[in-house]
Amino acid sequence: MYIKRNLEEIINKYIETPEIIAIVGARQTGKTTLLKHVQENIKNSTFITFEDVKIRTLFDRDIDAFIELHINPYQHIFIDEFQYARKGGQSLKFIYDTTHNKKIFISGSSVLELTVNAVKYLAGRIFSFNLYPFGFQEYLSYKNPHLYEYYKKIEQDKKLDNVLIEKFYSLLEDFIIYGGYPRVVIAKGTEEKKEVLKNILNVYLLKDVKDSFRLADDYKIFNLIKSLSLQTGNVISYNELSSTTQQSFSLLKRSLSLIEKTYIIALLRPFFTNKRIELVKNPKVYFYDTGLRNAVIDDFKKMDARQDSGSLYENFIFTEFTKKNFNVKYWRTKSKAEVDFIINDKIPVEVKSNLNRLTIGKPLLSFIEKYKPEEAFIFNRNIVEKIKVNNTKVRFLYHFSKYEQKTIEGYQNY
Repeated sequence: MYIKRNLEEIINKYIETPEIIAIVGARQTGKTTLLKHVQENIKNSTFITFEDVKIRTLFDRDIDAFIELHINPYQHIFIDEFQYARKGGQSLKFIYDTTHNKKIFISGSSVLELTVNAVKYLAGRIFSFNLYPFGFQEYLSYKNPHLYEYYKKIEQDKKLDNVLIEKFYSLLEDFIIYGGYPRVVIAKGTEEKKEVLKNILNVYLLKDVKDSFRLADDYKIFNLIKSLSLQTGNVISYNELSSTTQQSFSLLKRSLSLIEKTYIIALLRPFFTNKRIELVKNPKVYFYDTGLRNAVIDDFKKMDARQDSGSLYENFIFTEFTKKNFNVKYWRTKSKAEVDFIINDKIPVEVKSNLNRLTIGKPLLSFIEKYKPEEAFIFNRNIVEKIKVNNTKVRFLYHFSKYEQKTIEGYQNY
């Protein structure tokens, strides 16, 4: 079953442009399914995968024969699991430079492998797009199509009836607890969802980290990821992580980089203009999928029974911004005043579990006073309102509210 992905509309805009299209992301996010769906609607096209050893071997050893059999007869060529090719970038550059009127699409499960094997040879010849697990709108379109159609029509600042609020939050809670991996979303019950998540974690992602980057100790890899899961939304301490995971500082930095490049975690860098008073180095940690994060700690309790619900709502907002290609940072002073997110180096965003009254915290007020942004956002469960602080419009919105071009610069309306 195909569930429409937002990225499909973007890819369709580039069907006839000369550039190679690369779709990268974690395993099990639906890259193969998306490529096959796009290919099905295109005449004179072919779909091959480099999981097929014979095809990959031909590509690696005899590029002329590969071109004759798999490139020349077609106008549009789709190559799945491209990262398995030994000299992918060099050979792809040769194909691009020596054939004419060909459109090539590739997919790969690791941004690092694609960078090393392809992108560095293809400057000016390739457009790269990330495919993440489902965003909330994609999830909603599958789980409740009628509610999704209504959702698309409602204004961002519209106050909803309590019945509707509960309906949205019931779906949002399920999405946050179990995440947006496609196979998880279509699973029939909670036990199946848990098993699928554990399988994705152990069979695919941890194996990718270990095998692709030659890390020897499974336990230390998992222990690091678990330590990070317990610090979701926090500024990480390298010394503390080094001690907890029994890794040297240099190995820890390398491990963090590799785990980030396999799309398990994101390390969010700080926004600053004054090194003397603002944090400039240590990142905050988030997971690209909250369901995967919950699988790491084996905790699938409901939101109202959790100590970490605030961190999960914050992580959810981060992933929604990331899936819309926002430039996301955080702001923190050395006196520990902190704003959760700064979007496109301009717009401050705070995430609260609940708000019982219209109030703005001191850190956000400090940021507004210092940087004078045009707008600021506070996501919460209870309050939808607009107020003005000095010349800054502060919007209080539900966690599931839409983020539109007119309110957050840089949003691609897809």
